[in-house]
Amino acid sequence: MAPATLTALAEEKTLQESFVRDEDERPKVAYNQFSDEIPVISLAGIDEVVGGKRAEICKKIVEACEDWGIFQVVDHGVDAKLISEMTRLAKEFFALPPEEKLRFDMSGGKKGGFIVSSHLQGEAVQDWREIVTYFSYPLRSRDYSRWPDKPEGWRPVTEEYSEKLMGLACKLLEVLSEAMGLEKEALTKACVDMDQKVVVNFYPKCPQPDLTLGLKRHTDPGTITLLLQDLVGGLQATRDNGNTWITVQPVEGAFVVNLGDHGHYLSNGRFKNADHQAVVNSNCSRLSIATFQNPATEATVYPLKIEEGVKPVLEAPITFAEMYRRKMSKDLELARLKKLAKEQAFQDVEKAKLEAKPIEDILA
Repeated sequence: MAPATLTALAEEKTLQESFVRDEDERPKVAYNQFSDEIPVISLAGIDEVVGGKRAEICKKIVEACEDWGIFQVVDHGVDAKLISEMTRLAKEFFALPPEEKLRFDMSGGKKGGFIVSSHLQGEAVQDWREIVTYFSYPLRSRDYSRWPDKPEGWRPVTEEYSEKLMGLACKLLEVLSEAMGLEKEALTKACVDMDQKVVVNFYPKCPQPDLTLGLKRHTDPGTITLLLQDLVGGLQATRDNGNTWITVQPVEGAFVVNLGDHGHYLSNGRFKNADHQAVVNSNCSRLSIATFQNPATEATVYPLKIEEGVKPVLEAPITFAEMYRRKMSKDLELARLKKLAKEQAFQDVEKAKLEAKPIEDILA
């Protein structure tokens, strides 16, 4: 039976089998072996259009999106006090007794709440994390009964945080729209009615961190993600299909910006969808808050502009709901094929052992 929460398992000496990843999926780089390859961009002066710094800042953002699909922003205008309040509330939520967190259990298809791990149904291996998540935009999608009521102050702080991050995301999408030679609102409009989901991740310390992942390798399906992380470290990125990984250097008060699949397709592949994962450690827990800006389910996914002579990255326009469904199906199919290959390899080994034995031993 699955544990009520991960907190109890953090004290065990060995990792439960359900969290153990295959050799090829295990971390290759330590959680605190930091790299400064991901650019840190100051947004100070981004609104100064005439003779200001806007052009220079935009150039850096565009280059980072073409190169990695990931960068960090500082001087972003989100109040430091709001960030520290949001972090404090998140830490206090995960420190609550299991029965308090489980009042908001998300299993059974509920939208929003608390969940232990969050691997896809049908996947064998679990991620080493707990999450609390809530849907904040469009406003009509807010279901306050699924938002935690503890610690006190959760709702007003998380509402303000959601609003500020939506504003920041739209500002960054304006830059990318302009870089594509489109009107400022082009990317935001392509989302139809932008959806925002906030996921607060808690990665407890782990008995055998080299065997598991806090969050498996993936690209985000949506348009743009803003991630606030503490200074522990654990976010990793790759741009060569997982051959090499870097651990993103945490920067106090910065947001890590990830471009998702939707942003990648709208730009006709010009902007990368950040390929990333989260690793854990045995020394201390880690907290991060991801704010996902996604298109409406009925929004059309197709390049907004295709240069002459360039092939579109998609054969035909599809809805975001269909794009997401295909992505999940592909993930599950890969997991299924991997499982079959493992079983086949095991059978081959057993068969080889049997064939190596003298006939009298087999019949004994």
